[in-house]
Amino acid sequence: MKIVAIANQKGGVAKTTTAINLAASLAEVGRRVLVMDMDPQGNASTGFGISPEQRTQTIYDLLLGDADVTSVIVATQTEGVSIVPSTTELSSSDVQLYNVNKRSYLLKDALASKGLAEKAFDFVLIDCPPSLNLLTVNALVAADSVLIPLQSEFFALEGLSQLMLTIREIRQTANPALRVEGVLLTMHDQRNNLSQQVERDARETLGELVYQTVIPRNVRLSEAPSFAVPALTYDPLSKGAMAYRAFAAEFLKNNSNRNREA
Repeated sequence: MKIVAIANQKGGVAKTTTAINLAASLAEVGRRVLVMDMDPQGNASTGFGISPEQRTQTIYDLLLGDADVTSVIVATQTEGVSIVPSTTELSSSDVQLYNVNKRSYLLKDALASKGLAEKAFDFVLIDCPPSLNLLTVNALVAADSVLIPLQSEFFALEGLSQLMLTIREIRQTANPALRVEGVLLTMHDQRNNLSQQVERDARETLGELVYQTVIPRNVRLSEAPSFAVPALTYDPLSKGAMAYRAFAAEFLKNNSNRNREA
C-alpha cells in the first residue's frame, strides 16, 4: 500500500479534481484505491457522491475521536474506490489538535491499523486542504510521497517554494523517507502563451519531477463534480478524462520503475 499526499497550499489548483480522477483512473486499470478527504470543505466526498447522511463517521472521528480507520471507510459508486469522508467539523481541528500529544503523527498511527492492511488497498490518496496547517502536516508525515498539482498560471512556481521548504522540514524531523512523487501541471491551455511559459519554466526549474502528462482546462472536469461522479464516469471520452488516464499510466510506470530500482 503506497500513501500519496496530494498537496499545494494554494487553493484552486485542482488538488481535489486530481484526487478524484487519479483514483478513478487507477481503479479503471484494476487498482484498489482509498481516498482520504482531509479538506474541511469535503469536496472529494461530494465529488464521489457521498451524501451528508452517509458521513456518520469521518476523518474527524479518526483523528480526534477513537474511531478505527476501517470504521470510517465508505464505498463509492466507482468500483475499486473507497473514501474516508470529511465535513466542515474538521475546520476546527487545528485548534483542537494544538494540545494533543504527538499531534503530527495521528494520521500515520491511524493508517498503521492491521485492519487497513487487510483491506489490501494499492494506493491511499490524501486530498490535503489548501494550507500548510496541521492537517497537511499529518498527511506529509503519514505519506510515502507528495504529488503536487501546479496550475499553469502566473506566480505558480513562487507559491511552490514554501511547500518545498515544508517538505524538507518534515524530512528532517518526522518522515525522512518522504519524497516528491512529481509535479502535475493542471488547468493548462495550449493556446495561451502564459500556460506555455509556465510549463517551460517548470520543466527548466524542476526537471524530471514534472510529469510529461499535462491536464488541460476542460469544461467536463468542472461539470463532473456537480453530478457527483469523476470525469471518467461523466464523460469518459472528454479531454480531461483522457488526460487523467494518461497521467495514471505515467504515475504507475514511474512507480514500477522505482520499485525495480529499489
